[in-house]
Amino acid sequence: MSKPFPADEPFLHGYYAPLHMECDAPNLPVTGALPKELNGWLYRNGPNPQFAPRGPYHWFGGDGMIHAFHIENGNVSYKNRWVRTPKWEIENKEGEGLSGTFGNPRYTDPRVMALNSTIANTNIVWHGGKLLALEEAHAPFMLDPASLMPCGPDGGYETWGNKLCGPFTAHPKLDPETGEMVFFGYSAKGRFTKEVSVQTVTEDGRITRAESLDGPYPSMIHDFAVTRNWIVLPIFPLTSSMERAMGGKPPFAWEPDKGTHIAFIPRNGTVADAKWVSAPASYVFHPMNHFETQDGRIVIDVMKYDIAPLFPLPDGSPSSAEIPAARLFRWTFDLSGKANTFKEEQLDDRPGEFPRFDERFCMRDYRHGWMVSGNVAAAADSPRLGGLVHYDLTSGRSAAWTAGPRDQFGEPVFVPRAADAAEGDGWVLSVIYRAEEGRSDLAVFAATDIARGPIALAHLSSRVPAGFHGNWRPGTL
Repeated sequence: MSKPFPADEPFLHGYYAPLHMECDAPNLPVTGALPKELNGWLYRNGPNPQFAPRGPYHWFGGDGMIHAFHIENGNVSYKNRWVRTPKWEIENKEGEGLSGTFGNPRYTDPRVMALNSTIANTNIVWHGGKLLALEEAHAPFMLDPASLMPCGPDGGYETWGNKLCGPFTAHPKLDPETGEMVFFGYSAKGRFTKEVSVQTVTEDGRITRAESLDGPYPSMIHDFAVTRNWIVLPIFPLTSSMERAMGGKPPFAWEPDKGTHIAFIPRNGTVADAKWVSAPASYVFHPMNHFETQDGRIVIDVMKYDIAPLFPLPDGSPSSAEIPAARLFRWTFDLSGKANTFKEEQLDDRPGEFPRFDERFCMRDYRHGWMVSGNVAAAADSPRLGGLVHYDLTSGRSAAWTAGPRDQFGEPVFVPRAADAAEGDGWVLSVIYRAEEGRSDLAVFAATDIARGPIALAHLSSRVPAGFHGNWRPGTL
């Protein structure tokens, strides 16, 4: 018999509570007018534990669930499906949770340990004609874009003919010019090891680069940056430790004394050619964009925390007396001299997360960006991500729209009006949780007129739980 979820875990209640159902909802009611050019699929991924976990729960540790909105000719349909990973399948068969968060061996059934299964709960991308559900400790998990069921020759895993080396990040970078997907994987030599893999796969599925960087210490590296000439791997002092995990202490913990170390690896070289820049301790889950200036400097816009949120100190005590929040900063690096320089500029004092931009301009100087405002790490019963912000980085101006006092925004996703439309010419899509009604809306905004509010809302009668990332696939299937 399935056990009840813990009553004292804030990330299993309210907006964060898992859905215990899969559903299909055709012909959602729509308020406003959907643009006639808006045709395609919005896929979103996030944690949705099928069963109560063993041991302590962390928001990052729930089973993946895909939420798919199909928009065509002014109509919107919706479906959601758990990602049927090997872990999900064995727990579904047994009728109970068999694993600890992050696969902690202290709490995980040996049968699940033997599977070494993904939970595929963090992101979902379209590359090379394949829909890939991602987390950051295993290979991508391939899904049919219409049914959301596993597909492919390896039971769902995409390994590109067994050429994939080690784990795969939740945040690969797609090169708009070459079609390549550049990615990394931390703990590349096994759980909680300090090595980081660096790999590239072409649009037609050939891995053309696979090497390993020796990091200064084992670290949770959630995201990275890629420019025309550089792969930028930031190693922040959010460390991992098997010894801590097996001793009942936090597997991941904040150790600021170790400092931040940023590796710059040439795209046309090897990890042996890496240049290193040291920086004060901080943490970044997500950059917005990253590019090189005409004089060769490297610019990375990031949502920076002074202290890593959602994780304690090694002894399990809180990392900060106050709840850490991220703010938008610009980092500029000059690698031309012997003394590599690092400049930091704060672009906004509002807390926020989930930065996005017009990704046709990935690795290029750009003008427009979006994020949700609020503190993702705030208390569960307080407003977290209740606003949507547009940045005009050329003029320095910003505009925002705020939902109801307890409503929550999901990550904004930009959709261009056409493949050749000007930067920012299109729409921003986000899922809004309506707290007072216990349900969600898919909201469509004019991308550069966020303050106007949604131009269209597709109304669900159910809730889309707090999730992480998603992407748009244009056209019909």
